[in-house]
Amino acid sequence: MYTQSYRVLGKNTERKDGISKVTGTEKFTSDLNFSRMLHVRLLRSVHPHAIIKKIDTSEAIKLGAIVITPDDLPETQFCPRLVSTPEATYKDWNVLSRKALYVGDPIAAVAAESEEIAQLALESIKVEYEVLPSFFDVEKASVEDAVLLHNMIEINDVKVIPERNVACALDINEGDVESAFIESDLILERSFRSNRRYHLQLETKSVLVKPEVDGGVSVWSTTQTLHNTRLLLHEIFGLSMGKIRVYKVPLGGSFGSSIQVNMVVPIAVAIALKTRRPVKLTLTREEDLRDHVSYNMVFKIKIGAKKDGTLVAGHLDAMLDLGSHQIQAYSLLGCMAGWWVSLYKLKAISYHSVGVYTNKTPSCAFRGYGNPQVTWMVEQIMDEIAENLKIDPLEIRLKNYVGLGDVFWGQGPSVKSVIQSCGVEEILKTGAEKIGWYNRPKNNSQTGRYRRGVGLARGYHTSSAGSPVPGTVIDFSGCILKVNEDGTIDYITALMDQGGGTLEAHAKIIAEELNLPLENINIITADTSTTVYDVCTHASRGIYSGGGAALKVAKQLKDKIRQFAARILDAEASALKFRVDLNRMQGVVYAEGVQNREVTLKEIMYIARHKNWGSVAAVDSYRQPACPPHFTGYFVELLVDTWTGKIILKKVVAGADIGTVINPKLAEGQIHGGFAQGLSMAVLEEMNYDPISGDLTNRGYLTDYKVPYSQDLLDNDNFDVFFVETYEPTGPYGAKGIGEGALNPVAGAIANAVYNAIGLRFYDLPITRDKILKYLREDKNEYQ
Repeated sequence: MYTQSYRVLGKNTERKDGISKVTGTEKFTSDLNFSRMLHVRLLRSVHPHAIIKKIDTSEAIKLGAIVITPDDLPETQFCPRLVSTPEATYKDWNVLSRKALYVGDPIAAVAAESEEIAQLALESIKVEYEVLPSFFDVEKASVEDAVLLHNMIEINDVKVIPERNVACALDINEGDVESAFIESDLILERSFRSNRRYHLQLETKSVLVKPEVDGGVSVWSTTQTLHNTRLLLHEIFGLSMGKIRVYKVPLGGSFGSSIQVNMVVPIAVAIALKTRRPVKLTLTREEDLRDHVSYNMVFKIKIGAKKDGTLVAGHLDAMLDLGSHQIQAYSLLGCMAGWWVSLYKLKAISYHSVGVYTNKTPSCAFRGYGNPQVTWMVEQIMDEIAENLKIDPLEIRLKNYVGLGDVFWGQGPSVKSVIQSCGVEEILKTGAEKIGWYNRPKNNSQTGRYRRGVGLARGYHTSSAGSPVPGTVIDFSGCILKVNEDGTIDYITALMDQGGGTLEAHAKIIAEELNLPLENINIITADTSTTVYDVCTHASRGIYSGGGAALKVAKQLKDKIRQFAARILDAEASALKFRVDLNRMQGVVYAEGVQNREVTLKEIMYIARHKNWGSVAAVDSYRQPACPPHFTGYFVELLVDTWTGKIILKKVVAGADIGTVINPKLAEGQIHGGFAQGLSMAVLEEMNYDPISGDLTNRGYLTDYKVPYSQDLLDNDNFDVFFVETYEPTGPYGAKGIGEGALNPVAGAIANAVYNAIGLRFYDLPITRDKILKYLREDKNEYQ
């Protein structure tokens, strides 16, 4: 393995934040407080679509509460997600809504001395509504005479009327699709519908805002992006960016739910600016359930193939249920095309996609930004093609996958690069051997109560949104490194660690490059005023892009250290070497082959300070020149209980190509976590809406909104994770990402295993017990 030649990379080490996390001393946003702090509660619409005609706050004010309504706020229209260039940014949000677009839409906010008083004041407010027709299905919402949810949205400073509630659309054509279908020996057409899912991150949305004496604000919030939070507050309130300071706070998970700036942030800032007192707003779990969801997608796909299994042509119609607002759906339409065409080679493709507004909670990225939904669809249809052509499903994947040397659409047609590292073949072949692929049951061949199924699916995700030529996605990182007087290093970055150990990986990269003990790298808690810009922790870019920036700056720091050491050792700087001395816990710079011609980093800094040479520090930004795919593959063995419809896991084999593995145990943990979320997507989760009230029917957390428990999952003896050896030349020490690819293929593997067990294929998610029993009863061959 490549990692065998490294000192700390690829080794399991104690996490720098491990003790604080396991002892409960780590402070998250909801743990923070200030004296004289006001507590905020949100007044939410009880209707899915209604004009707010009047808000009577008189009783709330009598209770001593401070209330803000849309009349107290700037009319600025904005988009809370700032990762796209202006021409791809669609703005349809206001801080508080004058027209409610879903049940739970914030229409006013109340601040008081305690949460109890704030809640009482909230309940005393009277609202007069003009109720409008509401839509909970994309097809019904986009008919010709449907009432518009948004009368005006803004794109690149241009006002636009969204016709038929279509918020955005994208069409792509490459090659002669009509001729390619004529060449095909087999054509399959299928329709799919994915489910809406809640992120279920450990930490609900929270924000603490402190007004400053200069008229600015300090902000602590749950976020994946410090600098974009500051940018949006500047855009909405017109404050100088130098007067907005967003502090880094540990993030209790996110999975994409905080790529956008959470709406609790500008609401809390508005109250802090009005009251000139610190304010805190933390969502309850039930409120958080109505704050963000994954995208529901409707697909109609047509695929053509040759008799030998070669894929030829493809057409995909895709419709997104955006919910009530855009969180950059236009970018998602492009990504979905990329997820599709970068799985398997197609001679010609056509793609038509639309994003449609409905009266539901706004949809946002969820660990894969549409990739899990697209991969679920594609991996099922690949199995169907194989079955129709009497080809093994594994072989048809090996024949058609997009791999080494192929062009890869990382984040859609505007973000393309060539694949330079690929472990797909080894993932599939090793996984097949470990699961006993060629001994799996024949499709639809079993009788009896319990039926065994084995299924596979493969997938990938980008590592960042970089490319040789930048497209419509902003993606660069930066950091600061400085050497302290004792020879330790301070690492300062705005990049957010979502809890998976991203910054730990950066520290290892820095320690490896500078030949220092890992303990000597200090990860500094910083803010927007003490860091350079980082776009956001998304697109599995944490190690690839953020680690790439850390490596770039570490190399610059290394050159500066060499210059100081050369003056001390009277040696040529370029000839000096670095090594680590663990006995002294120091980095050492030396002239190779010359006895006693060496100096520790601590000694260098001591001499430099006393001779007035100055400090050693470096700062820079970095955009990666590619977005290399990290590949994953899952082989799942399960049982289907035909009496109850229950799916019982028996064994999982998961393979991944993530380049050089920086943190082995943490990377393995990503695979386990991704599988749990993929299982939940496949068999449990769905956010159902009451067509009368417009509210969720399963609105109780863990009572009637179900996710897997620990007993539904497998222990390590039955969950086999392996990493294949590749080296990504554009990545820091050959590393790529892992976060999103850990989830993307899971639902497809489970769906294929269910089909292998009972001979029934499901084209809408989730595959619930009720659905299994219903389809089994309709199967004429059942219970023989």
